[in-house]
Amino acid sequence: MFRPAALTARSVALRASYATKATTSVVPRAHSKIAAPSAEDTHVPAPVDTATSCYSPISKHPVNRSENDILDAAVVSGAPIELQARTVRIYKPAKPATQSGNWNGRQWKMDWDVLPRGHRWENPLMGWQSSGDFMQGTHIFFKTKEDAIHFAEKQGYEWFVQEPNTRQFKSKSYASNFEHSPKKLKMIFTK
Repeated sequence: MFRPAALTARSVALRASYATKATTSVVPRAHSKIAAPSAEDTHVPAPVDTATSCYSPISKHPVNRSENDILDAAVVSGAPIELQARTVRIYKPAKPATQSGNWNGRQWKMDWDVLPRGHRWENPLMGWQSSGDFMQGTHIFFKTKEDAIHFAEKQGYEWFVQEPNTRQFKSKSYASNFEHSPKKLKMIFTK
């Protein structure tokens, strides 16, 4: 297998830098002016590959965690890096206007936001809209909003909840159709 020397040297340098970062730690002395690192500073940044400009908010290095913390599933799942930095929307779908029941609005739905970088094009053969986004038509249903939020946090996704609109009901009876109104009457044309 042929490997260029520059690539081999770069990978050796990266491994050495990761090894030194993992073994060194900053322990401030009592008389020094350096403050102890806070809990937010102990997070090891994820490696960013600038050649493909993919960003992963998930740390690939082991971090000191308590037993109750949620471990990001992206560390062991093998999901692509492009998926890890996506934002998901959690919402309750609205009832279709063609149905009178509200059975379809009982579950919470999670889907991925559309990529803003122009991953869409028109298919030259049929004129259909094509997309390079592999998560565009994917959605997941959950029984409760808390289940959806827990799943998004476990996968390491950024998420936001879109609360459903509440329906406003006016109590009416059949007699209210014949009540007197001082305003001008509505004219209803059938043709």
